Amino acid sequence: MLGLFLIGVSVSAAVVLLAKFATADGDFTLLSKGRPKREEVEDKVVWITGASRGIGEILAKQFAELGAKLILSARNVAELERVKSELVGKHVPHGVEILPLDLASGEEKLKEAVEKAESFFSAAGVDYMVHNAAYERPKTTVLDVSEEGLQATFNINVLGTITLTQLLAPYMLKRGKGHFVVMSSAAGKSPAPGQAVYSASKYALNGFFHTFRSELCQKGIKVTVVCPGPIETSKVSQPQSSGQSVTSEKRVSSERCAELTIVAATHGLKEVWISNQPVLFVMYLVQYMPTIGYWFMDKIGGNRVEAAARKGNTYGWSLFFNQKKKTP
Repeated sequence: MLGLFLIGVSVSAAVVLLAKFATADGDFTLLSKGRPKREEVEDKVVWITGASRGIGEILAKQFAELGAKLILSARNVAELERVKSELVGKHVPHGVEILPLDLASGEEKLKEAVEKAESFFSAAGVDYMVHNAAYERPKTTVLDVSEEGLQATFNINVLGTITLTQLLAPYMLKRGKGHFVVMSSAAGKSPAPGQAVYSASKYALNGFFHTFRSELCQKGIKVTVVCPGPIETSKVSQPQSSGQSVTSEKRVSSERCAELTIVAATHGLKEVWISNQPVLFVMYLVQYMPTIGYWFMDKIGGNRVEAAARKGNTYGWSLFFNQKKKTP
């Protein structure tokens, strides 16, 4: 009888766990942490790249509400000024600085940007560096990627981001503390048919920053790598990576993504995943059962590329069941 009871309890627990997983928008560790810890960011200096729109804009607003001082960077100064004008928080507006930045501008320009960022707020220095800026081309087959697209993606997503990190890190090391928050992607954890170069750039970021943390964590440097799946980045226009509506693809809102990112950072998590299903499910498969995970992705790869070409749903379960028709 005791054995049957224990089996019943185990089955019930498994059902509850599966139900929670089916409706989850983040990995189990992340969702267990609750809300952001305000004390970790209040009065701290947070530098955000790609802050003129999308997730970067929402991150700026949420950090401001938590009492952080902000440095906002992007290429579009007018949009950065707009974001600044919409902020609400303890240090707004005098605790918010605009710092124009192009990650592809080269080491000298990035060095100048770091020196300016470190000089703000009575030379308090940067506490959090949020690497949010990224470059993504429309989905295409791996054989159709142009050299221009390849270079542009890696110049911004990898080379510019790594160079900025190498230039800023010595200042943090002198203070004995600093935290890098890296907006990577689910495409950096599992295959992303139609996004081979973007996926490669995010895999590169993951590899660099996990190694970077391992080398410097004992000297006060923290790294949080955030891997979002499909995110709703605009309430007005259609998502950039697909012609489908956000409701069709069940994207996580920018507000929720930003909130979970700050939860991850303030709780000191090393890597987190943010996504609805089925992307979250695929990430778990590839991470813990790679043979099955890669088999699953091989099944949907061609279908996903075709769906992107016709501006269809590129994230739904239907990709697995809609097999390509063979041509005679």
